[in-house]
Amino acid sequence: MFYFLYEYLYAPHTIFSFLRLFRYLTFRIIYAMVTAFLISLIFGRPVIRWLKEKNIKDTTRELALVNASNKDGTPTMGGILIVISTLIPSILWCNLANRFVQIIIIATIWFALLGYYDDLLKIKKNKEGLSIPKKLMLQFVFSFALGVLLVSDYSPLPATTATLISIPFYKYPVADLYWFYILFVVFVVIATSNAVNFADGLDGLAIGPAILVTLVFGVFCYVMGNMKLSDYFQFNYIKGVGELSIFCAAVIGAGIGFLWYNAYPAQLFMGDVGSMTLGGIIAVIAIMVKQEALIVLAGMIFFIEALSVFLQMISINYIGRRLFFMAPLHHTFQKRGIAEPKVVVRFWIIAAIFALIALSTLKIR
Repeated sequence: MFYFLYEYLYAPHTIFSFLRLFRYLTFRIIYAMVTAFLISLIFGRPVIRWLKEKNIKDTTRELALVNASNKDGTPTMGGILIVISTLIPSILWCNLANRFVQIIIIATIWFALLGYYDDLLKIKKNKEGLSIPKKLMLQFVFSFALGVLLVSDYSPLPATTATLISIPFYKYPVADLYWFYILFVVFVVIATSNAVNFADGLDGLAIGPAILVTLVFGVFCYVMGNMKLSDYFQFNYIKGVGELSIFCAAVIGAGIGFLWYNAYPAQLFMGDVGSMTLGGIIAVIAIMVKQEALIVLAGMIFFIEALSVFLQMISINYIGRRLFFMAPLHHTFQKRGIAEPKVVVRFWIIAAIFALIALSTLKIR
């Protein structure tokens, strides 16, 4: 919105000359983050009160864990706060004519609605929420449509690189998937969205790594959307993708504001409306900067959590015993008597280390 003010009203030596600030990406990145943080901080308490009034409270299995009884009755679906605090600054500070921005806003709304519906079913009707097939089908619909768009003539990505696959620490693409890239997009989106969902189990556990991963991809968006920087780091320049760094900044600001209320002891849980949306956002941004494989490195915590669930299922079904005390993995550490805040901070430390390693792939290639 502010970008349009610059385009239509800016003229040197007029009272509107200050609008030139909205031309600069760095200016809009900073203030998108600040705006998102303030919205999240200001509306946090009203959202908590509203959720309590609607009796939207946590009823997860974590109540049976050690020292977790105080979670009973904590409002959930706080991801609504993240979504609102992300979308409003994005509308204000992004160039809404940019196709990358349009795609990520649609993705955010899609996964937010999916997570919202899943949470409502858990709270109002049953504890299971959407069945796994239905949830996967709705995730598939969006990711398949995205994959088709990216391989079509209407793709915002350069036609020469749209279906190429790269891996961290290697300079050149390793494969061209052609039309199979659609299936790859489906896998990346579904896997990432559910991996973040698995990590949402302790106070502040999911939002901390999500902020760090978004920061990593925000940097990549900025670099690859800048002709000089992309040339310096020897990446393929993607025209217009730099606008996504503003959206990433909004996610980070919203996440920090949410953490204000989600830090131990949490006053608010994000629920599926938050975790599923964050996972979808991370996956879609990684796809649009052509760094899909980097999700595993930058989001190692999410990968480990999802892997622990997968291995636990395999072990129970084929060996007849549990591989871990409890899955996802963070519950295993709780079962061993490690205090929740310590588990969360240690996971944050690991997430920060892998985020730094992911950032190093800008140069180490």
